[in-house]
Amino acid sequence: MRATTIHAPFDMRVEDVPDPVVQEPTDVVVRVLRACVCGSDLWAYRGESARQPGQRIGHEFLGIVEAAGSDVTGFTAGDLVVAPFVWSDGTCDYCAEGLQTSCPSGGFWGSVGSDGGQGEAVRVPFADGTLVKLPADAASDDRLLTALLALSDVLGTGHHAALGAGVRKGSTVAVVGDGAVGLCGVLAAKRLGAERIIALGRHTARTDIARLFGATDVVAERGEAAEAAVRELTGGQGAHGVIEAVGTEQSMRTAVAIARDGGSIGYVGVPHGSGTGLDLSVMFDRNIALRGGVAPVRAYIPELLPDVLDGTVDPSPVFDLTVGLDGVPDGYRAMDERTALKVLVTP
Repeated sequence: MRATTIHAPFDMRVEDVPDPVVQEPTDVVVRVLRACVCGSDLWAYRGESARQPGQRIGHEFLGIVEAAGSDVTGFTAGDLVVAPFVWSDGTCDYCAEGLQTSCPSGGFWGSVGSDGGQGEAVRVPFADGTLVKLPADAASDDRLLTALLALSDVLGTGHHAALGAGVRKGSTVAVVGDGAVGLCGVLAAKRLGAERIIALGRHTARTDIARLFGATDVVAERGEAAEAAVRELTGGQGAHGVIEAVGTEQSMRTAVAIARDGGSIGYVGVPHGSGTGLDLSVMFDRNIALRGGVAPVRAYIPELLPDVLDGTVDPSPVFDLTVGLDGVPDGYRAMDERTALKVLVTP
């Protein structure tokens, strides 16, 4: 089969690799119908996170089960399924607690020795604990299929951030970051009942999506100017909840500065850059809570799936460029140059 591999910074290739097969009785093989490029994939692309030459890449996909191991009980050939970005056994204490990202038997797609989502097919370990079945007729609806793909990462990650930020009905929420995760944070905050949602972003195409998703205000400034703008919009108090979806020191400093006393920050921007941007004394004095981390999207898919299926929640607009598998290197280039928000891959 063909799959995307990374060989060096800015050197993405689509190559012939061995076809995936069932290796363990708990495995299935999934033929990929939709995959995508994540903002976190760009760190490897830019050389900011290490990869071995020829390593697979991509952690968001959905598709059709082609083969299932003898111990798999929940899936058979022909099932349409979505895969969260981490596989998990579904039986350990962490999985039982809804923290599948800490499963001792789990792992990330594209890690050394595993298949990546940006390919024609994927071997899925622990299928019963990992995959979620989708309605078969969704496979014939292009828009719905694209929306369902967001369940593999960005929609669940935005939801995780909103929960960490303590979003509740009637609250005011600020979202730092106008990437796909930040935009899905806007969508999640709206779904959870936020009355006012302030999106911080400078790119009109992205803030237009933020407004479509429920943002009531847009702040285009950065740094201290952004902090002042949010304070002005909130009567000097700040937001009850802040979603931090960037991961830099500056973005975290902004999140702390625009949080209301007694408010909460939900952080899902994977930390990169120097420092943490946290002044614990400030957070202590102002009673600001901080909660977040790697989103256990497998725990959230059953809750979010019905709203995606009935159109109540539609994250599909975050995918603004579609490429075939051969076009994946160009897709990376477009996201790196910020001419694309999130690239959809149709193998």
